[in-house]
Amino acid sequence: MALGGAAYWWLHQPMPMAGAGTQALELAIEPGTTPRGVARDVVAAGVQTDARLLYAWFRVSGQDRDIKAGNYEIPPGTTPLGLLRKLVRGEEALRALTLVEGWNWRQVRRALAKEEQLKPDSAPLTDEALMALLGRPGVAPEGRFFPDTYTFAKGSSDVALLRRALHAMDRRLEAAWAQRAADTPLKSADEALTLASIVEKETGRASDRGQIAGVFANRLRSGMLLQTDPTVIYGLGEKFDGNLRRRDLQTDTPWNTYTRAGLPPTPIAMPGKASLLAAVRPEPTRALYFVAKGDGTSHFSPSLEEHNRAVNRYQRGQ
Repeated sequence: MALGGAAYWWLHQPMPMAGAGTQALELAIEPGTTPRGVARDVVAAGVQTDARLLYAWFRVSGQDRDIKAGNYEIPPGTTPLGLLRKLVRGEEALRALTLVEGWNWRQVRRALAKEEQLKPDSAPLTDEALMALLGRPGVAPEGRFFPDTYTFAKGSSDVALLRRALHAMDRRLEAAWAQRAADTPLKSADEALTLASIVEKETGRASDRGQIAGVFANRLRSGMLLQTDPTVIYGLGEKFDGNLRRRDLQTDTPWNTYTRAGLPPTPIAMPGKASLLAAVRPEPTRALYFVAKGDGTSHFSPSLEEHNRAVNRYQRGQ
């Protein structure tokens, strides 16, 4: 009876921790680690208890073989009972990384490289090799990952996170394409993704997104050049210094929509859900032009004459 009471007390007693127990301890359990090895790892992480006693608890509980590999945090106040519950449930320490709407692929790569809690498996890979690893050989990575906040276990692979973001974009794009307007000038879901990326970069205020998409749809139908600055900037790549000059508009690249007709060969950024839907179901409009008004909104015009007046008013102050 006394032994049983002592065991009950020990199971419910917070375990002392190194460093006065003011911060959570980090515990990494590698795949294939035995229950005895897990008990030793717990003590090595800074939990001040007897590894033999901890192992005995794992065995007596009948759950010793249910302990899951992973990366865990053991906060102050953790009891042997709570520890085993965490390890059996696989309640790993989670971190989060946000991929922002409108980011391009270079920005995604930089964000992955800066996230110290992710294993940088993608770092040595070329874009081509990475996309092949993700099951998309020959597909450019630009725009293919859905912008969202992704949680991940500390120490997990950045390739696994990218795979989740890739599949999330697949689902969002498929759902948007299924809702496309009957008169859309777009020929495929890939074209919708590319147009959505342009809409994402051109939209200063959410309320204008549908009309901006409508302008580009009108231009595609009529065979007009899209003439959208973000595609030119994208084509300039690292050479863009923040100033878009007339000569840049005249410098031909595959993404320069001032020199080439139709959509560019790839998206130019990661579009969010709203831009995907706007691209496939734009607002009906007669407008063929728009210009930024300086307050985040745009002025839309059906004719070049009206557009020029709007440019003079909002861009040149005339």
